[in-house]
Amino acid sequence: MKKHFVTAIAFLATTAAFAQKKDSVATSIVKPATPTPATSAPAKKDWSKVVLGRRANDHFVFQFGYDNWAQAPDSIHIQGWNRSANFYFMFDFPFKTDPRFSVGAGLGIGTSNIFFHQQWVKVAANAPTLAFTEESQSDHWKKFKLVTTYLEVPVELRFAMDPENTNKSWKFAVGAKVGLMMSAHNKGKTRQNSFGQTIGNYTMKESSKQFFNTTKLAATARISKGVFGIFGQYQVNSLLKANAGPSVFPFSFGIQLSGL
Repeated sequence: MKKHFVTAIAFLATTAAFAQKKDSVATSIVKPATPTPATSAPAKKDWSKVVLGRRANDHFVFQFGYDNWAQAPDSIHIQGWNRSANFYFMFDFPFKTDPRFSVGAGLGIGTSNIFFHQQWVKVAANAPTLAFTEESQSDHWKKFKLVTTYLEVPVELRFAMDPENTNKSWKFAVGAKVGLMMSAHNKGKTRQNSFGQTIGNYTMKESSKQFFNTTKLAATARISKGVFGIFGQYQVNSLLKANAGPSVFPFSFGIQLSGL
């Protein structure tokens, strides 16, 4: 009897151990793996909800450039550092759906200084055409220039990569300027002989718009990073009236400061 009792106890212990091991194996098999979270794409920015507040966006523009004339004939002796200076006050109108884009429009002054080598540009002469008169080596102006000044209306399409912080953003603009000539004058300074000696220390100035197209149209472009940038412009109509002289087309490029 005792022998059968011991045998039964051993059988029950073995059965319980085997059942526990089987349950453990089954549990390890059916245990689900921890799911790997899927990588989601970043949400696209809704530019229409950007709050611009009191951002700066090129309300003031200063430009300083090098000037010259395209298609000028060889008989016109342009030389030296021909320069321009432009200043504009502009309004900015951002697009509601995407304020990275905006339209800029304003008003300002544009000036151009073109220098000539031993040549007298007679803007006030009583003649049908503008004369670019050659001067002799024995008697000439040490410095001679033609100065034009315009009241200008610039209009441009703008793009700012960061419209909320335009004083540090890359900015691009293309557009046009319409200008109304305010004045045109020449200026000769110091008469010299062939040895470069001064024979007359005085300044001559003549003013007249008679030979010039008083309205100009120019294509413009500019690129800037923050307040510093570069610009270029090209006048698409001739500086001089038809039959008043050669068809020449002023252009300029240079640096600019913009902001506020």
